[in-house]
Amino acid sequence: MLTQAPRGTKDVLPQDSYRWQYLERKMRAAAAMAGYREVRTPVFEHTELFLRGVGDTTDIVQKEMYTFKDKGDRSITLKPEGTAGAVRCFLENNLYADALPCKMYYLNAPIFRYENPQSGRLREHHQFGLECFGAGEATVDAELILLAYHLLEDAGIRNLSVRINSIGCPKCRPVYHQVLKHFLQERLDGLCDNCKTRYEKNPLRALDCKEKRCQELTRNAPSMLNLLCDECSSHFEALKKCLDQAGVPYEVDSRIVRGLDYYTKTVFELVTNTKDGPLTVCGGGRYDNLVEELGGPSLPAVGFGMGLERVLMLMDADRIEIPNPGWYDVFATFMGDNRDRAFALIQKLRSEGIRADMDHCGRSLKAQFKYANKTGAPLTAVIGDEEAANGTVKIKQMSTGTEVTVPVDQAADSIRSMLRANE
Repeated sequence: MLTQAPRGTKDVLPQDSYRWQYLERKMRAAAAMAGYREVRTPVFEHTELFLRGVGDTTDIVQKEMYTFKDKGDRSITLKPEGTAGAVRCFLENNLYADALPCKMYYLNAPIFRYENPQSGRLREHHQFGLECFGAGEATVDAELILLAYHLLEDAGIRNLSVRINSIGCPKCRPVYHQVLKHFLQERLDGLCDNCKTRYEKNPLRALDCKEKRCQELTRNAPSMLNLLCDECSSHFEALKKCLDQAGVPYEVDSRIVRGLDYYTKTVFELVTNTKDGPLTVCGGGRYDNLVEELGGPSLPAVGFGMGLERVLMLMDADRIEIPNPGWYDVFATFMGDNRDRAFALIQKLRSEGIRADMDHCGRSLKAQFKYANKTGAPLTAVIGDEEAANGTVKIKQMSTGTEVTVPVDQAADSIRSMLRANE
């Protein structure tokens, strides 16, 4: 067991990490273009934060949290989602006193949920999330949807569609709850135990149930969209207008409610079709009351979360080739007593921005070349007795065998020139 990762977790191996870095660069660039700056919050928080923020009727709180007592007998929970921690950070550091809106993102943030591991869903996974505090206009909701859509499109994900809904606000949602409960009451005996439990406190979650029987029973449920107050209705119409102007395909899906209790007004999902059916790649929405519920001022907010593992899985399924930068630009080999000269050479090359290495295992010259070939280094730099005597180095193009001999102080320029010729 000591050499086996816990179930639902996965190592990212050195030969695969470039794929993550490629996607992370795209995510950072997309966030920066819209003025979002990175925030890094702790991996664990006080359990009460998620009980109050996420909601005690959610599957996350009821079934999926990794919760434990620390040595001070405090209840601590590994982050099951990113938004509550971002709100806590926003409040604790008085960021609401700065110029608003406050736009922040987190990247490669570990999220922990105790659930059945499956393709694209692990007990420890990593999220890219954006949160915007202090902006109530629908333009921000649209900005986030478009940012996520164009990011995934740029990553090569095909067959993307946007699904949006409005689940109202505290003014209009209670009316809908009563209408929905009346609809569900006649079907209550056929619903799963979870939906029966949620019937009183949060009947909306019945529309999000994954049980086929519940999906069939709620197929013709009344829509919240017909009972929105004027404010929520205007907000939703403004969102649709923004998406129409942007030319992004979307559909209104009144069954989208998302799995967290803090959402108000806009909820959305970005979905792609796979051989196994539709798959949600990104989800989010507006949470205008959460900041106040957690002890802060009354401020609107909106955000989304996107799982890195799931995006990479889809890129693999679509056979999207991610450029592999390789280990080194050049591998220095040496003969005889010239180890020190090879070491001095790679230090000089590294100081000039060239990725370089040498043999550290006492290999023969033949074995050094064999190892250099394994690393995929496009060039080798050879220092033998003749090169040492003349203050030169022989640079070899591995793919063609072409060699040039240059003074050591010109090696960096020659290597750059040969690397450009390989592009």
